Amino acid sequence: MIDPTDPRSPSRQIADDLRKEIRDGGLAPGARLPSERELVERYGTSPQTARQAVSLLKGEGLVVGMPGRGVFVRERPPVLRVGSDRYARWRRVQGKAPLQAEVEELGLKWRQEVLELAEVPAPDWIATWYEVDPGAPLFVRRRRFWIDDNPSQLADSYYLLDLVKGTRITEENTGPGGGYRVLEELGYPLTRVREEVAIRMPTPDEVRALRLEPGTPVAELHRVSFSGDKPIEVLQGILAGDRYVFCYDMPVND
Repeated sequence: MIDPTDPRSPSRQIADDLRKEIRDGGLAPGARLPSERELVERYGTSPQTARQAVSLLKGEGLVVGMPGRGVFVRERPPVLRVGSDRYARWRRVQGKAPLQAEVEELGLKWRQEVLELAEVPAPDWIATWYEVDPGAPLFVRRRRFWIDDNPSQLADSYYLLDLVKGTRITEENTGPGGGYRVLEELGYPLTRVREEVAIRMPTPDEVRALRLEPGTPVAELHRVSFSGDKPIEVLQGILAGDRYVFCYDMPVND
């Protein structure tokens, strides 16, 4: 029942109670939420208040509505742990790109969809890394990565034209080991990777491309890959926030 002395609104009390039930496992992933009528009877409230409570949970991405069937606890897709050894050379020797190797180690399916291969103007922040003028021509590989038939990441890799012209990086299939393997064969072995990750809410285009449920944030990844002191790839990645865990093992030096 609703507690009239509680400073929380009635809809918030209901939402908090249902959220706790979901977190504790009383309502498991895929379970049907009590109907509006059942919530009205359980909490002694109005249908409008019950609807508001469910809307709060939908906005948090905890539940999803299925027309004609009801509201269900959202089933979470597999979570991928992105580790600090994902760029290790031994992974490329296996003939697999970093994400592909991680996904397959978890027993999941992986595929890459190439969205665009083109010469494009350099965005400002990418131009800074390459020390070229904003708008200078660069080559971009735009891709979407799928894990177990779920779109999980958008990735745009930018390269200097002179570096990749005539290589497999400009083709849809870069071959075993991905772009890093190609660059290594050109004489640019990967020596260092710098990453920045920012968490934010997605744009409408990102919601559609990644099929995100309401309330799901994204991680925007900026990655700069170096061979010596030379940047050889600058990437912007947009990762579905409910499908990744970032895990870094960092040595501590005196």
